[in-house]
Amino acid sequence: MIETWNVTLPQLTGDEPRRAYVYVPDYFEEDESQRFPVLYMFDGHNVFFDEDATYGKSWGMKEFLEETEMPLIVAAVECNHSPDNARLSEYSPYSFQRRGMGKFVGRGKLTMEWIVHEFKPYIDHEYPTLPRRADTFIAGSSMGGLMSLYALMEYNKYFSRAAALSPSLWVAPGRIERLIKTARLNPDTTLYMDYGSREMGNHTGMASGFGHFAQLLMERRVNLTCRIVPGGDHSEASWERQIPFFMDALFYGKDY
Repeated sequence: MIETWNVTLPQLTGDEPRRAYVYVPDYFEEDESQRFPVLYMFDGHNVFFDEDATYGKSWGMKEFLEETEMPLIVAAVECNHSPDNARLSEYSPYSFQRRGMGKFVGRGKLTMEWIVHEFKPYIDHEYPTLPRRADTFIAGSSMGGLMSLYALMEYNKYFSRAAALSPSLWVAPGRIERLIKTARLNPDTTLYMDYGSREMGNHTGMASGFGHFAQLLMERRVNLTCRIVPGGDHSEASWERQIPFFMDALFYGKDY
C-alpha cells in the first residue's frame, strides 16, 4: 500500500506543495498489531512510480518490497523542482560553488530539521512504526546520497543506519571531512556507500576522494559496507539494481 499526499516545507518553499509518499506492507492489514522500521528517502518522486520520476524511470522500490515482503515502511518526499537548481541547495548541507553555475547556498540543515522535527513525528503518529533510533534509517542517491551521509553523521541521535548511493562528495569536501572526524556517533552506526565505476570520471578526483572518505569512516569505527559498482552509472536504473545490496546492509543483524 502506498499513500500519497501534499506537504509543505515552510522554511524552504513557504506554502508551495510537494508530494509525500509512504509505503506500508499490505500484510499489515492482516495483523494491525505489527510495527515496522522506517526508511526515509530523498527524491521521493523517483522512488516508486515511473510516471512521477524525473527521467521516466523510478527505483522500482514498490516491486522490490512486495516481492520480498520486507517488513519495512518507506517514507519519501519529493524534491524541489524549481528551475533555479533549488534541489542542489536543499540537498546540500554546505554552501558551494559549481563551475559555470555560480554559488549555491546550502540549506540541507533546514531540510533535515524539517524531516526530524516535523515529518518523522507525523509518520510515527500516523503509521505503525518502530520509532526508535535503532529502527530508523535514511537513504538517497547523488545529492540525496550526500544528505544521507550528512544525516547519519549530524543527526545520529535519530538515524542508526544509512545508504548513500553515488553521494556527491565533491560538494565542500573539506567540510564533509571535518564532519566525519568530529561527529558524535553511536557505536552501532552503520553505512552502506557505493559509487558506479562508469561515473568515476564525472568529477575530478572522485576515485581517490571516495577512498579517502571510506578510510575516514572506518577510522571512526562506522560499520561500513563500501562498493564500487561494476558498470554502475548515475541513474535510477543503476540505483535500482543496488537495492538488494543496501537493504542487506540496513537489515544486517536485525530480526523483525
